[in-house]
Amino acid sequence: MAAAMASAVERVVLEEEFKWLLQEEVHIVLKQLQDILKEASQRFALPASGSGGAVKQENFVLSTSGTDQVKGVLTLQGDALCQADVSLKMPRNNQLLHFAFREDKQWKLQQIQDARNHVNQAIYLLMNRDVNYQFKTGSEVLKLMDAVMLQLSRARNRLTTPATLTLPEIASSGLAKMFTPALPPDVLVNFYINLNKLCLTVYQLHVLQPSTTKNVKLAGGSILHNPGAIFEFGNQRYEVSHVHKVECVVPWLNDALVFFTVSLQLCQQLKDKISVFSSYWNYRPY
Repeated sequence: MAAAMASAVERVVLEEEFKWLLQEEVHIVLKQLQDILKEASQRFALPASGSGGAVKQENFVLSTSGTDQVKGVLTLQGDALCQADVSLKMPRNNQLLHFAFREDKQWKLQQIQDARNHVNQAIYLLMNRDVNYQFKTGSEVLKLMDAVMLQLSRARNRLTTPATLTLPEIASSGLAKMFTPALPPDVLVNFYINLNKLCLTVYQLHVLQPSTTKNVKLAGGSILHNPGAIFEFGNQRYEVSHVHKVECVVPWLNDALVFFTVSLQLCQQLKDKISVFSSYWNYRPY
């Protein structure tokens, strides 16, 4: 009898705690998430002070821990690379090539654009459940957290996982047409984001004679191709002779990644709290 009464009291207490969790604590966490993600979203579009909301330009010097074959300065404006000033020392003859973006050109960094879109989608999901919304069940909260976490994971993955491209895809990407003077035909370039870094890879090529490449396996897709990779483009086969990778740290990308991690942890902690109650009443939706 006493045990039954204790069990009943415990159930009442748990139900009150769960009711408070749904009505109060969930909205506290949702507000925290909104604030953090709005900060993250602002990192992707940096308004210049006094410019009416225009996105400011930032210059970054490319560096590498290895050789100094490639040097340069990149100018980033939000999700657009609006200038790239690059010098390349050709290994064969030590000739120094210099090329830069044409003034009428800029290169959209799809990874940044996609990450920002996923963050804004997460914010939209959270704002749809304002402070006056009453959650009826824990499963409703879990469903919302799963949807928000999916968007945040996709945002993070866009910055941490560069696209795997084939060399013909890089050759036909249009980047070569961005530069003046035009890139020589034996040079390919690729820009991408990796974590908090903006990376430039320069591939130097040499033409292969058809008779020497009849049974050669062509290179597939990769984030970074190695010397010796062979590919076909424009009815001509090429081999990569040299690869140069240089990069620069973009501080606000690091901020965004930290915000993603903190937000994902908050979502998971709320899910865990909701799930704890399921062990007490498995027979009802929690």
